[in-house]
Amino acid sequence: MKSTTPKQKHQSGYPTARKIRRACDNELYRTAKRLGIYLPKEKLEAAEKLYFKKVAANLIWISENQSNRRKLADWWDENVSAEIAELWEVDREKLQIAFRDAFGG
Repeated sequence: MKSTTPKQKHQSGYPTARKIRRACDNELYRTAKRLGIYLPKEKLEAAEKLYFKKVAANLIWISENQSNRRKLADWWDENVSAEIAELWEVDREKLQIAFRDAFGG
């Protein structure tokens, strides 16, 4: 017997905390790699925690715009980059360029 409710094939739910944490970690790792500088593990972990908190606080908007990398990169520039640049002691503009290069936005 077939279900009467239509399936939404490409409509996924919200990502799990594990998926968010791993994505944040990967994006920051790629960004740091593109900056070409050494960052201690403590600074990477602190930035990952900060980024995870920001993403979790804006999860609804981020999941609505998950297919628009440019909007997500713009959001990152406005809401996250200043604090991570200060934490990593790097120029904010260079960090934003490295993130866009790593993220694809």
